[in-house]
Amino acid sequence: MKKYNSSFRFQISSFRFLLPFTPSLIGRAGVGLLFLLLTSCGLPSVPTEYKQSNQLPKIYPDYVNITVPVNIAPLTFMLDNPTTDMIARYKAGDEEVVYADKMQPTEEEWKRLTEKAKGGKIEVDVFTKTDDQWTRYKPFCIYVSPDSIDPYISYRLIAPSFVSYEALTINQRCLENYDESVIYDNILNSFEKDGQCINCHHYQWYNPQRMQFHARQFRGGTILAMDGKMTKINMKNDSILAAGVYPAWHPTLNFIVYATDKTFQNFHVNDPNKIEVYDLASDIIAYDIDKNEVTNLENDTTEFEVFPCWAPDGKTLYFCSAHFEYQNTASSKNAEIRDRYQEFRYNIYKKSFDPATRQFGPKELVYDAAANDQSATLPRVSPDGRFLHFTSGKFGYFHIWHHDADIWSLDLQSGEIRPMKEINSPDTESYHSWSSNGRWVIISSRRYDGTYTRPFIAHIDANGKGTKPFELPAEDPDYHRQFMRSYNIPEFMKGPVTLTPHEIADALKGDAVNVKYK
Repeated sequence: MKKYNSSFRFQISSFRFLLPFTPSLIGRAGVGLLFLLLTSCGLPSVPTEYKQSNQLPKIYPDYVNITVPVNIAPLTFMLDNPTTDMIARYKAGDEEVVYADKMQPTEEEWKRLTEKAKGGKIEVDVFTKTDDQWTRYKPFCIYVSPDSIDPYISYRLIAPSFVSYEALTINQRCLENYDESVIYDNILNSFEKDGQCINCHHYQWYNPQRMQFHARQFRGGTILAMDGKMTKINMKNDSILAAGVYPAWHPTLNFIVYATDKTFQNFHVNDPNKIEVYDLASDIIAYDIDKNEVTNLENDTTEFEVFPCWAPDGKTLYFCSAHFEYQNTASSKNAEIRDRYQEFRYNIYKKSFDPATRQFGPKELVYDAAANDQSATLPRVSPDGRFLHFTSGKFGYFHIWHHDADIWSLDLQSGEIRPMKEINSPDTESYHSWSSNGRWVIISSRRYDGTYTRPFIAHIDANGKGTKPFELPAEDPDYHRQFMRSYNIPEFMKGPVTLTPHEIADALKGDAVNVKYK
């Protein structure tokens, strides 16, 4: 059946400013008025007379020839030049929806389309009108994969300059619709002079009932939420550098590996990379939740270790490390790192792990990025254990601020290493996360404006090949361009976090449990 819909709902809503258009006042007269509006405004239809263009339409977001999961929220789009009249059509089999001005199908319409196109495609037509002349652009497709995606993601929302601590939240978003909610709001625990920064939210194998995140500064500590119970942990200890960051929760054990570091940042005036974040020192530590014990795993003074990551079987720990030796004894060590930060090249290493004894093996080199004049960070292993994705740049480890940063792939079976050209852009690609079925990745990208990181999703097939990424869908297609926040550390989840922001705030305001050092 053909289903025509349109911007009629927006036209009707505009009358609400003029008429008290409510059910209690409609009655027979209201029904007559509604019929009059329908017949006078008319529903949009696909033009029958037009000139054909061999160019693809310029739309925002760019959803041309992308692949989406069957359970994704409706894709909405508009012309990149919104001043021009547009009519657009989605069609899959005998299902068809037509909209004017903006393509904004309802959830019901979209679900019918994706079910019909599952394993196939939705055909898209775009028409524009100039001087009473319609133009039909080259049609394109939206391919609908039968591979579903995890229903939720979470992320930090933060100003791109990182100068305001207060306007900072951890949010969660349902990928099957547009529902979004706050997991925790920074302002609930700090205001003005009492600054606090929340970061490093993480889950045990996509489980939202097992979450942790860290708060720096005022009332700082690590919040550990396990099956509805929250504990505030004070991980600071004289035997480690600082509290744990960049967590890697073991897939099955009550055991978390962290980096612990002393972080510094420079703000540049002329450098295209506006901010440079680097460590003055960094190590790898392990936290045994059951014993409340912290142990140093890697703390070589000539190595800067960051970004631990577990293999899905829990028997291998990956991490990154840069070798650095001080040369100028006349200056302070901190000043020397500041002056030589562009020399830092991070390689990828691994350590074997015995889950029964919780003992680690020696450090082994996995990828020598420095030998290729590159720096490799953020290793993430696919759920089937075959592919390791990482971020590659010229130097350093905080690649989210580096315009040359790209996602690379290492095939752990064949040893092949390659840039993921099919998902990268000319601008920043940084933090990335695998879906629980290993068929989707979400990345932080600045591809649209170079300033704001936004979530993009791409399909990954069994051979590790990716598809063109698409921006996180929004009900209003122009939403992300108008939203002055960066999406930071997007993580997949199998469901929503059910703890409330005020429950988490109460836990942070309470006393912390001090860890023991082994």
